[in-house]
Amino acid sequence: MSKDATAAQTPDDAPAETNGAAAGGESLRRVAVASFIGTAIEFYDFYIYGTAAALVLNQAFFPTLDPVNATLASFSTYAVAFAARPLGSVVFGHFGDRVGRKSVLVASLLLMGLSTACVGLLPGYGTWGIWAPLLLIALRFLQGIGLGGEWGGAALLAVEHAPRTRRGLYAAFPQLGPSVGFFAATGVFWLLSSALDDAAFRSWGWRVPFLLSFLLVGVGLFVRLKISETPVFTKVLDAQEASKAPAVEVLRRHPRELLLGAGGMIVAYGLFYTATTYCLAYATGTLGISRNTMLGLSLVACLFLAAGTWLAATRSDAAGRRRLILAGSVLAALWGLVLFPLLDTGRPALIALGIGGALFCMGVVYGPMGAYLPELFSARVRYSGASLAYNLGGVLGGAVAPLVATRLQSAYGSSSVGWYVSAMAAVSLLCVLALPETRERELV
Repeated sequence: MSKDATAAQTPDDAPAETNGAAAGGESLRRVAVASFIGTAIEFYDFYIYGTAAALVLNQAFFPTLDPVNATLASFSTYAVAFAARPLGSVVFGHFGDRVGRKSVLVASLLLMGLSTACVGLLPGYGTWGIWAPLLLIALRFLQGIGLGGEWGGAALLAVEHAPRTRRGLYAAFPQLGPSVGFFAATGVFWLLSSALDDAAFRSWGWRVPFLLSFLLVGVGLFVRLKISETPVFTKVLDAQEASKAPAVEVLRRHPRELLLGAGGMIVAYGLFYTATTYCLAYATGTLGISRNTMLGLSLVACLFLAAGTWLAATRSDAAGRRRLILAGSVLAALWGLVLFPLLDTGRPALIALGIGGALFCMGVVYGPMGAYLPELFSARVRYSGASLAYNLGGVLGGAVAPLVATRLQSAYGSSSVGWYVSAMAAVSLLCVLALPETRERELV
């Protein structure tokens, strides 16, 4: 069979030979669907906070501050979750590497979903005073803990069930979760913003996306409880080789992979949160573009993210993970220089092109990472290692991006934000250059 014909196989067509046959003959399609739905729900929960932070949380929870400082305060609560994500990686990674991937994924989904839904029930500053923003920060911290344990488990669920020659294809499914989660989050906000007047939207409409999380958690649990443990980790348990302190072992045996892997993720996070959360606030607050227009343009741009993610992830089985990640980093460095000139035109088509191009570059980097980061670590510490690398990259690239961008634009103009994006891409490029190709590795 030719490479092109093989690459076109769907999950159910994939060869029966895997890293260890799926437990009980379990359908590989079910594994792909479970990893996809779980990440889509968890990232929906995470992204609705970012949209709300850009549009309404500054007035709902920080009404006593001037507009710039209120926006910074809102983005600061947004950043809290990124600081919590490495902690979630350690906690959930510990049990994921000792007990199993499946049970930890169920726990992370519950924590993420319930803390998100509670944001929708939280009274604003006008009702609870200072307790409102403090509780908002606490709930955002719990969101971060939950998401810190989600991605690594979902990626391993797909990769450790997959045939060696199809790991990029299977990893594409959890990697598409953020695209779908972001599309759903933006779509719900766009519908509410279109259907409600401004007063109703700011009073209660923004809470609806958070409350929907109660329903989504139920759907996610239903799907995830039907899957089995991965065959790779089952072998680790059977051989009694589970690590007693996975995070410590990662730091001792894999420090290079951990730090360089985190550095490789910086540009993906930086691009996403600059092009979505910050650009949404910048366009509506500084350029005077309507909220509905920007939410609609964000929906269009999200399609570019999904396309870049799927293209790069599936092609990585033939072309190699590292090569595509490097190509995405170069594209991101170049696109950072045109992103804000396109936005500053104020023309919807060019704004969509600017944001869509940035998200496409992000997808090219992000897609292969679903297989690349797990392949960097041994099976006994893979959950902890991949999760920590992924989420440390989030702290460096995602947590500070809206904050730095707000300060740079205020002090030096929008072009400086584009140079900041290009600088993040250069850092990721150098980190991945120092790492090896992994697509031929066995998951042992």
